[in-house]
Amino acid sequence: MSIRPVTRVTEAVPTMEGAGVRLRRGFGFGEKNEFDPFLLFDDFRGERPSDYLAGFPWHPHRGIETITYVLAGDVTHQDSLGNTGVLGAGDVQWMTAGSGIMHQEMPKGDAAGRMHGFQLWANLPSSLKMTAPRYQDVKSKDVAEVTDDDGTTVRVIIGEYWGKKGPVDGIAANPQYLDVWVSAGRKKRLAMDTRANAFAYVFQGGGDFRDASEPTGVLTERHADDDNPVRSTAGNRSLVHFGRGDEVVVRAGDEGIRFLLVSGRPIEEPVAWYGPIVMNTREELQTAIHELRNGGFIKGEGQPGGR
Repeated sequence: MSIRPVTRVTEAVPTMEGAGVRLRRGFGFGEKNEFDPFLLFDDFRGERPSDYLAGFPWHPHRGIETITYVLAGDVTHQDSLGNTGVLGAGDVQWMTAGSGIMHQEMPKGDAAGRMHGFQLWANLPSSLKMTAPRYQDVKSKDVAEVTDDDGTTVRVIIGEYWGKKGPVDGIAANPQYLDVWVSAGRKKRLAMDTRANAFAYVFQGGGDFRDASEPTGVLTERHADDDNPVRSTAGNRSLVHFGRGDEVVVRAGDEGIRFLLVSGRPIEEPVAWYGPIVMNTREELQTAIHELRNGGFIKGEGQPGGR
């Protein structure tokens, strides 16, 4: 087994999106595409309704998939194909925008005013850029949850863990998306596809991502080809970047650690961005923008969805 080295740890950056939603961005919008096939990752959470109630009014998507995972509060969604629904705590939506869709997402806090969720954008290969839009909406009760022998709890949103498969399927990049909880002081190894790019996003507690045979409290590791120590500890709102290998190792800190572990096989195609429209070439992008402004952006009726 080869352990994935930590190449760096970064902090999610405060950002304003939509009509005025305060969130933290792990990566996205024009950065070096080291997470191919993933394009953007946002953590939207708050305890003040003024931070999120303005929401994400009507906006377009083409050429990508959006994955929304809600931990607290609700997100009401509506689109140009007539689909509507509400994502509650623990629910997941994997939306394939494909050839084009207009939609809106409006957050609402829980009884205590808290809102928390994540949105991840995944690129589509050129062969699927203009596929018909579709939804995979998953209720919390349908997300497989596994507690293994050492007490680690994993929610399997997509992929597989301990023989349990996630409810989302048919995704081009063959991704894995796990919500992992490791209790205080425990060391955990998690198998990974060696061909996939991967990242971890910590949103509760903290710990060390490395070969955790070292004593607790050692904060860095050294790679054989690098004389500079690499930070491997990660706390709340930290994004962990990994190199290649077939497993990730983490040792939880004194408060335990909860994180998303996401991986997918790279598409390795050119990327042309215009906000939520992602194509392969500038010519395709210009066509999409022209259609958005002049009609013709919505290509078909897509798959009925929503709840």
